Amino acid sequence: MAESLTSHRPLLAVALKLSAVFLFTAMSALVKALSDTFPPGEMVFFRSLFAIPVIVIWLIARGELAQGFVARKPMGHFWRGVLGTTAMGLTFTGLGLIPLPEATAIGYATPIFTLILAALMLGERIRKIRIAAVAIGLLGVLVMIWPRLGGNDLETAATIGALCILGATIARAFVQIHIRQLVQVDHPAAIVFYFSMTATFLSGLTVFWGWVVPTWDQAALLILAGLIGGVAQILVTSSYRFGQASMLAPYDYTSMLFAIVIGYVWFSELPTMVMLAGAALVIAGNIVVIWREHQLGLERGKARAATDPKA
Repeated sequence: MAESLTSHRPLLAVALKLSAVFLFTAMSALVKALSDTFPPGEMVFFRSLFAIPVIVIWLIARGELAQGFVARKPMGHFWRGVLGTTAMGLTFTGLGLIPLPEATAIGYATPIFTLILAALMLGERIRKIRIAAVAIGLLGVLVMIWPRLGGNDLETAATIGALCILGATIARAFVQIHIRQLVQVDHPAAIVFYFSMTATFLSGLTVFWGWVVPTWDQAALLILAGLIGGVAQILVTSSYRFGQASMLAPYDYTSMLFAIVIGYVWFSELPTMVMLAGAALVIAGNIVVIWREHQLGLERGKARAATDPKA
């Protein structure tokens, strides 16, 4: 019998969410470190494949393995997989081209794009407060992206990397919209399981565009990225069982602190003041959205629990 513990254990929920955010950031750093050697498609394959056993063990422990295999909308899961795999591939590409804190900051734009798509695709009404939030968030995105577009050559690696991360945020926004519809007919366990299966299959097809045979040490790191991603997805899913989505959402932004520390220690990267200013605007816009949705009583924890495994 499934537990109904939402919001009853907030400290545990916060601990789970912070642990998940740290692991996702660490996984992104690991992907970045491997990006000079391996193509994005190959890294997505390992990330997805080795998350599957972690997810299966988790579903068995929760007694939800049967629900995880039931797909009432198979094509819905397929398109969710296409969108999520695209987002992951773009993210992994961008991580190899721009600093980790910058990639993290641009990724904060996902809720802003989700709000826009919800209005366009689902007919959700956006009133003045949320329109202002969208405007603030988009301004922050422009502030972060603009320095990458200001040079004479738009084909620079950093420009391509920033645009890849921006494309990934838009793809993840489509994923969020898709999950809001999919979760109405399918169990979150099925959404998580079939995403990993679909992403493994789709990324596996990139072998025809060339893969690099890893050494044993490199293979261990690739597998570790998959295991970390699987554990992080379980932690973030579990956090929404013990706390409300509106309460936990602000903790996503601790990833900037983790990214700055890891980026400096591992890659000798430091964020620019322009990037931090843009990130602050995006975060401010997101917080306004979170506050407004909390006021309106919109709890989307179930859908948030089944979202794509970021990167």
